[in-house]
Amino acid sequence: MEDQINYVKRSQRDYSMSLKLQIVSEIEKGNISITQTRKQYGIQSHGTVLNWLRKFGNFDWENQTPTQMAKTPEQKIMELEAQVKLLEKQKALLERQAFVADKKA
Repeated sequence: MEDQINYVKRSQRDYSMSLKLQIVSEIEKGNISITQTRKQYGIQSHGTVLNWLRKFGNFDWENQTPTQMAKTPEQKIMELEAQVKLLEKQKALLERQAFVADKKA
């Protein structure tokens, strides 16, 4: 008897959102190709992965340019707060270094 590969027809709903996002992230970082992704995760269609990249990725596939997704005001606030904390730590470190340098002089 001849060996046959039985494909199970799958739909987009068969893949979890977290898996889709993980795959998109890996491809965009250059860690894996679409073909390798398909083999590794058993995804039958190249188009399925392309759809995920178009839908969830940070790359404008029509114009072939990276895009930045619009951030919500909450995301912007969180980023700015983190940046302020980092700058405050850097300032404190520099002030300590300047104090020590003044004592030595």
